[in-house]
Amino acid sequence: MDAPVDVVGRVGTVLRAVSSFEPTGATTSAVAHLAGLPRPTTHRLLTSLLDIGFVDRDRNGGWLLGPELYLMGETAAPRYDVTQVAQPFVRRLAVATGESAFFSTRRGDETVCLLREDGSFPIRSHVLYEGIRFPLGVASAGLAIASFLPPREVEHLLSTDLTGAYGAAHTPEAIRARIAQTQRLGYAVNPGLIVEGSWGLGAAVFDHAGEPRWALSLTGIEQRFDDERRQAMGERLLQEAHDLSTALRAR
Repeated sequence: MDAPVDVVGRVGTVLRAVSSFEPTGATTSAVAHLAGLPRPTTHRLLTSLLDIGFVDRDRNGGWLLGPELYLMGETAAPRYDVTQVAQPFVRRLAVATGESAFFSTRRGDETVCLLREDGSFPIRSHVLYEGIRFPLGVASAGLAIASFLPPREVEHLLSTDLTGAYGAAHTPEAIRARIAQTQRLGYAVNPGLIVEGSWGLGAAVFDHAGEPRWALSLTGIEQRFDDERRQAMGERLLQEAHDLSTALRAR
């Protein structure tokens, strides 16, 4: 007998794929590719989700998250939304450093960017934006969180091949070395591994149980991340992450 099709799992994968293309919208083919599903299957699922308001279409036919998801999110927000607490910390980092500052949350084996605040420096990094997802261990926020997980969870993360999507710098050995560096420094460094010339720093934010659940991060061009400035920004990042951890525990 054939294994049953996990329809719910496929729907979740499709919705996550659509969310990765917010706010510009995605073609059916792009959603299918990211979700790892055949295009006809993806189109059927998207059409069904459109009928119940879980996805929407823009004037060009691109797929977007739908109004029902917004309403459901508003209902659940009081239990999960921590962005109001995090916003002042993100803004302070952007103002103090002039770089783009971010707040991300852990969701399973990924990080999801929730907040972005641009600093005064006119050249922006566009690697991160609200809604983008990266595997833990990729980008500074995910690396910061992964570095303070129990060894068993780290080994689970390293069992997934990331080189196909993110390049040879993301072998298990390379990530393990960056985890060791992060544990030594306290903050993570991404030396242009996703987009050449775009550097990042990340610091884990801990919940009441001492688990790394969120991260603050900074991104900017390589020229502004020299050794001296990187250390100063890393220390500021750690202080803000510590203070945000304290504020979130007090909620």
